[in-house]
Amino acid sequence: MNRMRRMMLGGAIAGSLLTGGAIGATLAGPLAASAATPSSTAATATSPSASSGKFVPNEDATHEAGESAAREAQENAGQVPTVP
Repeated sequence: MNRMRRMMLGGAIAGSLLTGGAIGATLAGPLAASAATPSSTAATATSPSASSGKFVPNEDATHEAGESAAREAQENAGQVPTVP
């Protein structure tokens, strides 16, 4: 292979590497940037038991109507219910 062909082949390979890198950065750049930034939604406590450290049962009449006796017994004992 003569010298000119080697230089042209090297230039073509370098150009394709740069082009591929630019395309990859364009496609994957936003994905990598979003993975490093924290979520805008903060985790909040949804139940009184999570914020105070003590389980507080839901004594609403509509909630109580659908509970099983085993679940109600656990709530009355101050335990976090494990049965439906």
